[in-house]
Amino acid sequence: MKQASNTWKIDTDEQHFEQQVLQESHRRPVLVDVWADWCSPCLIIAPVLDKVISEFDGGILLAKLDADDNMRIAGRYHVRGFPTLMLFRNGEDIARFSGAKPVHVVREFIEEHTGLSAG
Repeated sequence: MKQASNTWKIDTDEQHFEQQVLQESHRRPVLVDVWADWCSPCLIIAPVLDKVISEFDGGILLAKLDADDNMRIAGRYHVRGFPTLMLFRNGEDIARFSGAKPVHVVREFIEEHTGLSAG
């Protein structure tokens, strides 16, 4: 399972955001998790995201962005609460939600906005 995780989950930052998120979103959808380590809902949704993203078997990338270390990106995308999940496709922020959500809600969000189906 560790090898598979490399194909669907990364940590990103301001320096790598352009390449890892915006450019990659031209190849496959990228779900950016803007989180903070002091945020309880962020800690709650983390394993939910891991589970749901793994169901898409590399068809979507999860990019974790620590808001405290990357405030300029959070500001650029008008992130107001944590966690904020932003879905990127073709370099654009096409959909988002905030707060911890259950597995089925996250799965449906991805399916609705990407046309992909969880395996």
